[in-house]
Amino acid sequence: MAQRALPLPAARLGRAVRTAGAPTAVSGVVLLLPDGETDSHRRPSPLSYALQLPLARTLARAGQEDGLAAHVVRYSCRGWNATDAQLAADARWAVDEVVRRYGDVPVCLVGHGMGGRAALRAGGHAAVGSVLAMAPWLPEDARDEPEPVKHLLGRHVLLVHGTNDARTDPELSFRLAERAKKTNRDTCRFEVHSDGHGLRQHRAEVAALVTDFVRGSLFGRAYARPVADALAAPPPLGLRMPLAAGFGRSLRD
Repeated sequence: MAQRALPLPAARLGRAVRTAGAPTAVSGVVLLLPDGETDSHRRPSPLSYALQLPLARTLARAGQEDGLAAHVVRYSCRGWNATDAQLAADARWAVDEVVRRYGDVPVCLVGHGMGGRAALRAGGHAAVGSVLAMAPWLPEDARDEPEPVKHLLGRHVLLVHGTNDARTDPELSFRLAERAKKTNRDTCRFEVHSDGHGLRQHRAEVAALVTDFVRGSLFGRAYARPVADALAAPPPLGLRMPLAAGFGRSLRD
């Protein structure tokens, strides 16, 4: 007797990461989208989820006064799965769930790797005001059917990529940013020189950049000068902006 395949678990929003003493009211939400795989119907990787928790905690601490809630999304499965674009569908579901729980609050999508692609693809949701894609995975054959970008109009968009990334091609994220910039001037891209896919070598600077962008795009805080300059600069300058060593320390000084 043939066994029936077990149904995939539903996507989950994950418990809100908030610091003690944070305001009860939530004024903005950041959804972190973990990395995934190109094709897989296996259950989501616990490791990919866990890797996003330190950044979620950093964001929750930094946005405490603003009423920021951070959630790491738990996908229904770990694969993008061709035209199913399952991770993007899960991201859109998560935004719907934010609206159901918190009401009309601004949402920022922050994704890494395959999660970066999901953030970009789901960025057209009406509740999403900003998108940040770190080392986004993009298909090599995108020239035949390029990733959509017109739906990002009206959002603040930031891409971050390590120049030594051996898993996802930095040049592909530059080309996408170049196309997005033509549609949406509020697009910029930072390059993390000598860093790889995990962006671990310059983890502190990357975390500071993400924090600055999330608080600026969600709560109207002034962006740090490098971010403001990158958004204002014409291509390719604003799309190949180097992330300076000590970026986080310079913001605290």
